[in-house]
Amino acid sequence: MGKSEETRRKISEIALASFRERGYEQTTIRLIANEAGISVGNAYYYFPTKNHLVQELYLRVQTTHLEFAEARMAQSTEVAVRLESALLSGLDAIADYHDSAPGFLAAAIAPTSAVSPFGPDAAGPREMSKQVFVEVVEGATTTIPADIRRRLPDLLWLAYMGLALFWVYDNSPGQKKTRRLASRASKLFGTLLPLTRLPFIRGPIDEALDIVDEARA
Repeated sequence: MGKSEETRRKISEIALASFRERGYEQTTIRLIANEAGISVGNAYYYFPTKNHLVQELYLRVQTTHLEFAEARMAQSTEVAVRLESALLSGLDAIADYHDSAPGFLAAAIAPTSAVSPFGPDAAGPREMSKQVFVEVVEGATTTIPADIRRRLPDLLWLAYMGLALFWVYDNSPGQKKTRRLASRASKLFGTLLPLTRLPFIRGPIDEALDIVDEARA
């Protein structure tokens, strides 16, 4: 590892630790530079804004999520089990940031926020997160109609975003309420999905998928 890459890695590690311990507002480029023992200008060379550090955080979290999920999903081809693995892996990947999560939410909530997980700067981590749910569906042997199989990952990803929001406000020990919700919802999903061949189930599913397509357009 070259000196430049080592400096960048050091800044990144200090920033991630600061986000965990101090939160979004209290983490600054100047503070990180001081802890890294480098000039502020040198820190800005590697990360021009705090937003770039937040994107580094998103990337690290999503990389961990994907790694955890793939390891767990390799143990089953049942869609409910794979979905539960994906959801719980996501919660494990963000667990260390629960105390600081409200600060990130407050910073990201505005539609024009530079640190929004839905914004253009977060496209890479967002696609990585969606890939988890593509793999949930693609690796499942559960019978799923082809058109639903193609569109389902986006719906599952949005459900995960909703679960993550619930997690932010979950003050139960270890966020057990959120984990229980993920497990129960996955089992319910696994029960209902094979019924999509029935018209009275297929109709609402198609409508939900149409809503997701319209929201993405």
